[in-house]
Amino acid sequence: MKPDFGDTFSNAKSYEAYVGRWSRLVAHPFIGWLDAAPGGDWLDVGVGTGILTHVILQEASPAKVVGIDLSAEYIDFARQRIHDDRAEFKVGDAANVASESPQFDVSVAGLVLNFVPSPQEAAKSMTQAVRDGGIVAAYVWDYSGQMEMMRHFWDAAIKVDPSASEMDAGQRFTICEPNNLRALFESMDLKGVEVIPIDVQTQFKDFDDYWLPFLGAQGSVSKYLRGLNDEMRTALRDQLQRQLPTSDDGGISLVARAWAVKGKKSIS
Repeated sequence: MKPDFGDTFSNAKSYEAYVGRWSRLVAHPFIGWLDAAPGGDWLDVGVGTGILTHVILQEASPAKVVGIDLSAEYIDFARQRIHDDRAEFKVGDAANVASESPQFDVSVAGLVLNFVPSPQEAAKSMTQAVRDGGIVAAYVWDYSGQMEMMRHFWDAAIKVDPSASEMDAGQRFTICEPNNLRALFESMDLKGVEVIPIDVQTQFKDFDDYWLPFLGAQGSVSKYLRGLNDEMRTALRDQLQRQLPTSDDGGISLVARAWAVKGKKSIS
């Protein structure tokens, strides 16, 4: 399943510097919240650079984890950094992960559902892939609210370039709202659906630590920045420097909120 909206994901190292380091912080409380039984078979849909799979292996005592992603570069990166006989990585489509017979006890997706053409098809496939009573779960950034590093970026972009509102992730990714996430999972006939916020602190040592990863960013931010001339890019940088909450030592402390959702597949 190709990412929607023209968003591209191919540079694994840039992704890690941009948002991967913060996704890793969310993954730990997310896995704890799932409270899955040890010894299960896990499916990680949109495995990316392997961040969530790594935490599953560390903390959930799985029998195996199968990670699937459309990006061959991300899959190669995950294989290079995770050396565990319980992990397997495949290039594949989020909408086609199910087989004729469900093979997994838990199916998860970290920061994926807003980048696929159809969250409904992805959630359906994830549900079909788990056995009766299995867990289906995901988390996404709160782009319109408390994912502050991105909220500041888009607010600044709109101030210097009102047309940037068309690219604003908070406007485009409506699935990244708690009521919409809940409705999606309930439409899959999952039971006991819950949605919670997971807040982590994003600490930047200085403005460059915040700004430079955006220049190599993946997704809508990258697409927007590539379309700016040098003057507009400088104006955006200056606006961000004015509005970010910077401490006396130059550090920047922001909140990154993810919305997490989970439910259990009905027992036939």
